[in-house]
Amino acid sequence: MNSEALEFDKKHIWHPYTSLTHPVPVFEVESAEGAELHLSDGGSLIDGMASWWSTIHGYNHPQLNGALKVQCDKMAHVMFGGLTHEPAITLCQKLVELTDDSLECVFLADSGSVSVEVALKMALQYWFSQGKQEKTQFLTIKNGYHGDTLGAMSVCDPENGMHSMFAGVLPQHLFVEAPTIADDDDWQDSEIEPFKHCLQQNHQTIAAVILEPLVQGAGGMRVYCPEYLRQVRQICDQYGILLILDEIATGFGRTGTLFAYEQAQIAPDILCLGKALTGGYMSLAATICTRKVADKIGSYAGGNLMHGPTFMGNPLACAVANKSIELLLQSDWQSKVLQIEKQLIEELTPLTELESVFEVRIKGAIGVVELKDPVDMHEVQPRLVELGVWLRPFGKLLYTMPPYIISEKQLHKITRAMAVIAREACK
Repeated sequence: MNSEALEFDKKHIWHPYTSLTHPVPVFEVESAEGAELHLSDGGSLIDGMASWWSTIHGYNHPQLNGALKVQCDKMAHVMFGGLTHEPAITLCQKLVELTDDSLECVFLADSGSVSVEVALKMALQYWFSQGKQEKTQFLTIKNGYHGDTLGAMSVCDPENGMHSMFAGVLPQHLFVEAPTIADDDDWQDSEIEPFKHCLQQNHQTIAAVILEPLVQGAGGMRVYCPEYLRQVRQICDQYGILLILDEIATGFGRTGTLFAYEQAQIAPDILCLGKALTGGYMSLAATICTRKVADKIGSYAGGNLMHGPTFMGNPLACAVANKSIELLLQSDWQSKVLQIEKQLIEELTPLTELESVFEVRIKGAIGVVELKDPVDMHEVQPRLVELGVWLRPFGKLLYTMPPYIISEKQLHKITRAMAVIAREACK
């Protein structure tokens, strides 16, 4: 790319969470293969982000490429209103088979944020159908992140989250302190008390609880124990409140089980999936609910779930999602995630000794180094590129969620770069 084109990008194109007044550096990717990004200047970067946690099989995978090509020769898109097609049906069958037996009904959304919007609508319509229009609030924990659309933003952390500036115009929901215990062996009943008290006091107006199970993503990259989820499920059942689990980031093996909720041996009433669903090839998400939820929605005001994106059930996206799931299930992904976790523990845990580091957190193929002070992206991003890796820190968080196909040598290069940044932050 010539300098004129890059200058246009700098002046006219917003990138995620950036300013056109004070733009951060961008780097042109010419091609990608496996776990590597090839830049137009001839350099290569090991991708420690899996393109925001989605490209679990790496880039330019021949079988995923092939699935797209075969489907494209048939049809790239057809509206899902009044029509259906084999890729969508097959995908929904797979999702019903892979998730808990109670989850039977699938809505195909076009992004993770939209899948959360649909989940919130499902919960509201569930109660509207029973004449309980007062149940319009959602309860969640602080430090959460559920998306960038207005409904999703309303259940993100209202004070410290990236959407806090919108707090005054968003619907007001209920937030309790996030759990801090990372291991079931350290469980104390006091951990669940804020949640239990809030639900007890407000259950008559609460439509659902929404959580990211075990790992909170972009709201803070925090890890908590399965026992907290078990307690939440039990209390929701006690008061008849729906439980929505947002597994957009954790789904499809990232935490060591296919879905994080499995580690707590519970199931949600509504489940949100996305990111790795298509192996990072196309935007696609899903919201899956129980038959009970679907039947209640269907019994009110014509029975229609009030959402229907133009690109809902896109055949190309469904076809590549089917192949991605097939590749995952045919691979030894569990051993690979455990191997990644082991290496992250060995190579990142020593960083806790650095003066600049507040905490190191690791769960499955997720490694987080929380610094004591925020990073300066204008300085840190070019430095990481100089070190030959692609990471996207934010705030005080330096983290990696690599593709599952990453080699030990490539992952070592990532952890080494994280160590360099952490050490340089001491100066």
